[in-house]
Amino acid sequence: MSMFDIVRNNKRITQIFLVLITLPFAFWGVESYVRNVDSDNEVARVGGAKITQQELQAALREQQDRARAQLGGKLDMALFDSPQMRRVVLDSLITQRLLAEQARKAKMAVGDAQLAQFIASVPSLQENGKFSKERYEALVANQGMSKEAFEARLRQDLAMQQLTLPVSEGGIAGQAAAGRWLATQLELREVSEAALYPDAYSKQVTLAADAIQKYYDDNRKQFELPEQVRAEFVVLSRDALAVQGAPGDEEIKAAYKANEARYKSPEMRRASHILIKAGSEAEAKAAQDKAEGILAQVKKNPADFARLARQHSQDPGSAEKGGDLDWFTRGAMVKVFEDSVFGMKEGQISELVRSDFGFHIIRVSGVRPERLKPLEEVRAEIAAELKRDAGNKKYVEAAEAFGNTVYEQSDSLKPAAEKWKLDVKQTSWLAKGAKLAPPFDNAKLAAALFADDAVKNKRNTEAVEVASGILVSARVLEHKAASVQPLEAVKAEVEKRLVLEEAAKLAIKDGEAKLAQLQKGETVALKWSATQGLRRSEPQGLAPDSVRAIFAADAARLPAYVGTAHPGKGYALYRISAVKAAQDIAKDPRAAALRQAYVRAVAEEEFAAWLASLRASHPVTINKAMLEAREK
Repeated sequence: MSMFDIVRNNKRITQIFLVLITLPFAFWGVESYVRNVDSDNEVARVGGAKITQQELQAALREQQDRARAQLGGKLDMALFDSPQMRRVVLDSLITQRLLAEQARKAKMAVGDAQLAQFIASVPSLQENGKFSKERYEALVANQGMSKEAFEARLRQDLAMQQLTLPVSEGGIAGQAAAGRWLATQLELREVSEAALYPDAYSKQVTLAADAIQKYYDDNRKQFELPEQVRAEFVVLSRDALAVQGAPGDEEIKAAYKANEARYKSPEMRRASHILIKAGSEAEAKAAQDKAEGILAQVKKNPADFARLARQHSQDPGSAEKGGDLDWFTRGAMVKVFEDSVFGMKEGQISELVRSDFGFHIIRVSGVRPERLKPLEEVRAEIAAELKRDAGNKKYVEAAEAFGNTVYEQSDSLKPAAEKWKLDVKQTSWLAKGAKLAPPFDNAKLAAALFADDAVKNKRNTEAVEVASGILVSARVLEHKAASVQPLEAVKAEVEKRLVLEEAAKLAIKDGEAKLAQLQKGETVALKWSATQGLRRSEPQGLAPDSVRAIFAADAARLPAYVGTAHPGKGYALYRISAVKAAQDIAKDPRAAALRQAYVRAVAEEEFAAWLASLRASHPVTINKAMLEAREK
């Protein structure tokens, strides 16, 4: 989990809006890092702030990387090359510009001390209870950002939380309205279904003599076989380069010696205590007298310490465990308590120790001195780190040379493969515009592979970075031009499709007629399914329009009948035989989750209204031609 995820998951309702309006790749608060751009590349303008083509492309690429990581590499890259996705990303960037302006107006700022306090408080950045600089630097490095840019983004997320929290959590869901909504969600209707499928009507269909030819002529594009290529390719990756070089023993020893502090386990103590609270000076004398009496009993019989702790200690967290506080390092306890513990020997019992909590009687039950892990214990970890660092360095050094090699020796991938010890792999046939397997699911690489120079001249594509640390170049081996399948090859498929369409229409027509009969009280021969209970919140897999029809039916007279058409799939009839109002809503185990959903929906509506007011107060212009332009 990244630091930004931690921020966004830090509040109850706010996190919903940060997910909806703050795409994880946005740079709205880091303008200084994207200023060196051409004004002609402006995609949109929000008030006086602009959004450039470079920002939009960077946002798309980072979202691709994030989605690929979340889906384990199984991602249809064509989704990110669509006008719809580009507009979604742009809308998010526009919203973020609006929020940035609002945050500036509201003087929302995160100071250095506040930022440092937040970073130090993140559990994943702590080691033995203390902030770990090494873990923090590793996190920043994994984000592929400089420390300055990372912290600028972190400030923006914290500022956004400050800005959105009052709006997102300020909405009030009325109790009466919530109660009525819950009642409708928990109402139970007992329903049976009779489905009329197209297959049952296919024998009634007679197609016109020219129907198949007409459909083929009108829809020739459906029968196109796309352009296809078969290719070979090489992959230069940071990980592969790291594997190629194993660090030597002397290099591992040197790294160990240079970083000994990382491999030290700090001194730890295990202690138990008996606490007698003293909230005020007026209580202190009585508390001290009581503690001294317990201390006398402990000194008389140290073996009774745990029993006396369970009997007398006023620390609820440790009393039932005989006062045991488990192992801890310096910095985990208040200073006066810690100084006493670390100044005692194992088995020793303290005199009374006064802290802000009260009077403590302490027994040290274990001591673990500071320990330097031996080299053999951390050798594998150091070797892996050195390999990784070497891979990073080799990749940075090789990336430009790899690109030059595949460009300058464009009639073969072998020179690049031999120079960097890479395997030349081959693909099966790849169809233009189809969903392709990695690495050709990258839109830029796929476009390069089907470019004229690659297809006609069989030249290597440019080196394309398909993901962070992975460069790919490919070369076409064989090519098939796009073509249209002849009618004879698709005639059976077209006939089947047309028959099904007409049969579905007959099923819908028959279903509507049968529904009219049922609603008049007439008997209709139908095969009804077993009765099942439905709630709006538990639709049992029914289509949304069917659920709406069932719960819109007048239940004053039962059985009630409704039906819904499903174009291409037929018609469904529903018999409502019983309606049961929700009982004891407050005790229903589903009520709590549904109430939260209602509160969330109300909050989302109010938040959306607030965002709409921001948009209304700031002119937004979009350069449609630039939005539709692809990255060159």
